[in-house]
Amino acid sequence: MSPHRNVTIIGSGPAGLTAALYAARANLKPLLIEGIEAGGQLMLTTMVENFPGFRDGIMGPELMADMRAQAERFGTEIIQGNVAKADLSRRPFRLDMGDSATYTETLIIATGASARLLGLPSERALLGHGVSTCATCDGFFFKGKPIAVVGGGDSALEEAIFLTKFASKVTLVHRRDTLRASKIMQDKAFANPKIEFAWNSEVEDVRDISKGVVTAIVLRDARDGTITEVPVEGVFVAIGHTPNTSLFAHQLEMDVNGYLVTAQGTKTNIPGVFACGDVQDHVYRQAITAAGSGCMAAIDAERFLEHVPTDLESTVVN
Repeated sequence: MSPHRNVTIIGSGPAGLTAALYAARANLKPLLIEGIEAGGQLMLTTMVENFPGFRDGIMGPELMADMRAQAERFGTEIIQGNVAKADLSRRPFRLDMGDSATYTETLIIATGASARLLGLPSERALLGHGVSTCATCDGFFFKGKPIAVVGGGDSALEEAIFLTKFASKVTLVHRRDTLRASKIMQDKAFANPKIEFAWNSEVEDVRDISKGVVTAIVLRDARDGTITEVPVEGVFVAIGHTPNTSLFAHQLEMDVNGYLVTAQGTKTNIPGVFACGDVQDHVYRQAITAAGSGCMAAIDAERFLEHVPTDLESTVVN
């Protein structure tokens, strides 16, 4: 592995792989570091039906494998590993991975955001098989079926209201007796005849792992411990996302929730550092929007390099 790069990309979801494809086709010989969760959140999904170009849909892991192969075809070097430390105080930027380091003239951050989960073994086992963290992605699969949404903030209510377009009934599960969501969202939810509320309730289990599909949720009443079982065929966990940005704390500008702040496309507050995908997008969070911003990041990096002289033959001293 060359210790000095024109472009290095951290993250291997739709944003990172699209950035790699465009950078490779620009003859920038990019390095892509996969990260811990290679392939991003699409590796946890089954059928993807809303990515353009696939009339009959495509499995999430298959889509990511195809995107990876396409990026490699044009010269992207992909390595497994996780960046432990990033020094963005001067160019070339230094990235440390265990006992090795690489230097790069530009950095594209595509580390994504991780959906917060309830922490149940059954929830993890049934992800993509009835358990979802994205109503826009998966709501279509639940036409005429009863489902549950877990959460009490604006995101949870937005998802619940959206899902009433498909589901026969939506049960909103909240651990308190009042919602955290804005009043306008609450009013919309209370007025929707398809939404029912399970107050003071916590999800104890998701059934049924043995069948490989969701058949019900087990709720525990937070007041008296009473256990009830609610038949549903889908569970949407809407308790928020955590952007994977801790690596860049005190170096890059972030919003109050930890998402990277970008301007004029994908530029961060440090020249030569770009961000794309869910690490800077808390609004859309779709594979296609992540891929689009990955394209933008690669073009932004290419244009940056055109105006900044580099000498990749020089020796970098540790």
